[in-house]
Amino acid sequence: MLRKKTNGVAKGSRAGSLLSSLSAKTMDRRQFLTTSGVAVGGMAALSLPTTRVKAAAPETGGGKVVHKKSVCTHCSVGCTVEAEVQNGVWTGQEPGWDSPFNMGAHCAKGAAVREHAHNERRLKHPMKMVDGQWQKISWDQAINEIGDKMLQIRDESGPDSVYWLGSAKFNNEQAYLYRKFAAYWGTNNVDHQARICHSTTVAGVANTWGYGAMTNSYNDIHKSKAIFLIGGNPAEAHPVSLLHILKAKEENNAPLIVCDPRFTRTAAHADEFVRLRPGSDVALTWGILWHIFENGWEDEEFIRTRVYGMDEIREEVARWNPEEVERVTGVPGKQLERVARTLANNRPGTVIWCMGGTQHTNGNNNTRAYCILQLALGNMGVAGGGTNIFRGHDNVQGATDLGVLADTLPGYYGLTAGAWGHWARVWEEDPEWLKGRFAIWDKNGKSRAMMNEKGIPVSRWIDGVLEAKENLEQPDNTRAMVLWGHAPNSQTRMLEMKEAMEKLDLLVVVDPFPTVSAVLHDRKDGAYLLPTTTQFETSGSVTASNRSLQWREKVVEPLFDSKVDHEIMKLFADKFGFTDRMFRNIAIDGDEPSIEDITREFNRGMWTIGYTGQSPERLKKHMANQHHFDKTTLRANGGPCDGDIYGMPWPCWGTPEMNHPGTPNLYDMSLPVSKGGLTFRARFGVERDGESLLADGVYSKNSEIKDGYPEFTMQMLMDLGWDTDLTAEERATIDGVAGANTNWKTDLSGGIQRVAIKHECAPFGNAKARAIVWNFPDPIPIHREPLYTTRRDLVKDYPTYADKTFWRVPTLYESIQKNDFSKDFPIILTSGRLVEYEGGGDETRSNPWLAELQQEMFIEVNPRDANNLNIRDGNDVWVSGPEGGRIKVKAMVTERVGEGVAFMPFHFGGHLEGKSLRDKYPKGSDPYVLGESTNVVQTYGYDSVTQMQETKATLCSIMPA
Repeated sequence: MLRKKTNGVAKGSRAGSLLSSLSAKTMDRRQFLTTSGVAVGGMAALSLPTTRVKAAAPETGGGKVVHKKSVCTHCSVGCTVEAEVQNGVWTGQEPGWDSPFNMGAHCAKGAAVREHAHNERRLKHPMKMVDGQWQKISWDQAINEIGDKMLQIRDESGPDSVYWLGSAKFNNEQAYLYRKFAAYWGTNNVDHQARICHSTTVAGVANTWGYGAMTNSYNDIHKSKAIFLIGGNPAEAHPVSLLHILKAKEENNAPLIVCDPRFTRTAAHADEFVRLRPGSDVALTWGILWHIFENGWEDEEFIRTRVYGMDEIREEVARWNPEEVERVTGVPGKQLERVARTLANNRPGTVIWCMGGTQHTNGNNNTRAYCILQLALGNMGVAGGGTNIFRGHDNVQGATDLGVLADTLPGYYGLTAGAWGHWARVWEEDPEWLKGRFAIWDKNGKSRAMMNEKGIPVSRWIDGVLEAKENLEQPDNTRAMVLWGHAPNSQTRMLEMKEAMEKLDLLVVVDPFPTVSAVLHDRKDGAYLLPTTTQFETSGSVTASNRSLQWREKVVEPLFDSKVDHEIMKLFADKFGFTDRMFRNIAIDGDEPSIEDITREFNRGMWTIGYTGQSPERLKKHMANQHHFDKTTLRANGGPCDGDIYGMPWPCWGTPEMNHPGTPNLYDMSLPVSKGGLTFRARFGVERDGESLLADGVYSKNSEIKDGYPEFTMQMLMDLGWDTDLTAEERATIDGVAGANTNWKTDLSGGIQRVAIKHECAPFGNAKARAIVWNFPDPIPIHREPLYTTRRDLVKDYPTYADKTFWRVPTLYESIQKNDFSKDFPIILTSGRLVEYEGGGDETRSNPWLAELQQEMFIEVNPRDANNLNIRDGNDVWVSGPEGGRIKVKAMVTERVGEGVAFMPFHFGGHLEGKSLRDKYPKGSDPYVLGESTNVVQTYGYDSVTQMQETKATLCSIMPA
């Protein structure tokens, strides 16, 4: 719907009028929008320079221009932003030409980030709802009133009745501190956006080979000989990443295969476009593997030495002959044979996926199937191969790693007594005091320590409010909700969310912008808006999708009456009385905790994934010397960072003093571990049903153990005679933890890791990847029909799961799927991103440079469907979902979508079922562009392992408005 809005502007010299408008210092942003009609898109059309953004700013008196390096706050590529600051005012920006990631490029969103920071639509003061109106209040009043209500709820219902929803927009330090804060409050009801974007990736991938993250990097795609991209549209969602994909396509002649229900802008670059029916990813993947196995194209030696369970996969794949695959996916067998042959003849190839593969009720099956495809081809642990999982937000990888999740502490340690014991040692905290902060719940004669129970995931917080108390696996309902840096319109079931927001005793929004949380409900009181800063008003580290950490410099001081996130956390800690305990090893300047001290604290504890070697000093050194790093390998060539991988992608083993370079490609045995090499992790035991789970006769370069081996413990060092390599201080620390039972994850000295790597062994062992995840509902990935499906003929053959209760809430599967909604709702509905906006869209739709480019919410409809429904391109239509929601949007009639499929972007909000909510925003903070949210009509459905929401395969009806 990129339709230019002229708003009656005269058709004169548009270039001249635009430039004169931009130079007029008296013009406000709303006037700019209504008079220019060109903005960024027009500047590009006029061939004006767009790599440099100079913004109109207050007179700065000719002060010295200071350059600050930051990182774009949108997607996960990690593009460097070079900010120009004059007398404390951010006056201009350029992309980071030295950055190995963006190499001087920006997308539309990145080029507009200055307006994100200086945006006039931001929240400027704390606000409280009084008689249905937002009123300005002081920070002291806000913290005291909110804190008093929370403490009352805690006394009446327990700590689990307050939900702390965190953010992928936190930097690493704030993410870590937030999870620690939730622990000190006494709840695991803490989560963030990763639950609804890549939780099925983390679960599926980590349970296949050990770590749940991108295995290689955007830059490593330069070495790919084939690129298989499924369920992703990086041309719009991660635009700068397309530079790396196209480099491989052009320089290596690497065929690009794009699998998607929709012909996206990425698909326009493809050598092979595969249009599959939404929700049939497993069937499609097995259809490709069928041809690989049938023709003997698999890597038998790789499978023999490094993979467990592939024979059972062969049995399942054998069922997926070309005819059955076409019946389920709609893709002809001849096309999939061509795809399989292409992948077999062009190795190493990489597999890329995004939320099109993850947001399904069987999303964990999809991600594991993608992994198994790469294992069968032998494409793992090799440059140019791997699974390159493109994360969405700028620090969704870091916030996940740092534990802003309902099921783990920082570093994926989990919630066991041992995990809590480890972090209590890191925090120097009394474990019994921590335990006392949590509820002990007695139900049906059994006592359960909520400290060790998974919390409610963000995808289900509304059920924590609305579900009958007796059906929940916690002491009481959720009564207070804190939405800290979260867009509620990115979640499904929005009408029920509105009801939940209205039922809460307390609703608190902490964000630079008011978000849809400020306007969705019809509350009259009990709601607060707290203005936090953007990430350009603080410093700290952020983790890109490839696991590299980068350090942001503070560009400007906090604007308006906003505060940095970690200061707000400290103010709440003051109110709740645990500041001295929580910050005992973290300095506080005024009310602001030291970012560098927070980094050093998680460096002391996150041994599992190697967040221990990236000290603030090393990270800042990398940012200052970006030009020393190779743009493909990411390794520094000379200079102060010589040999390091840019950003020290985790695992960066041991202490910072060890100077481990980081790990560019996970599981690559061609390098010594000390130089970034790695094996598959021995995470699942050493044998299964009498069969070894350890690698068979293969090992990383220079390893002194010439075979598979389990994870390292102090006892293992003693058995090998390597314990003599420990220093006296390391040995004393190990003895203070658990003596001989101390392992590489809990040794606070780093000695076990250091000694293992001295002998060129991976601290976490050397095992096989597992194709069978015996602890999952589907140990072998299988196709299951979506809950809402038009293919009733497939439900009998490929039914969904039985209803069950997990993650504290009842979850429906078969009781929904047994109903046939397809007659009244015959169109499959899927959703996704646009290049102009990001996430729920509050910040980007408030940005005038971006708002000009996309002003209408729309639905893509196939021409045949449009003609059958009497729908014209550009007309208003009603879109209705089977659970009662309906929205009014513009129709875009296009062959991007196939017959029977419709698409909507998920960035819009501020309209609800045909009505504008603009007047409900605090004055002056309403985004320039409002629109209906697709998630009003998106339906119930959650992954069987992680509670990921289903947004890619539901049903709808469309009719003229």
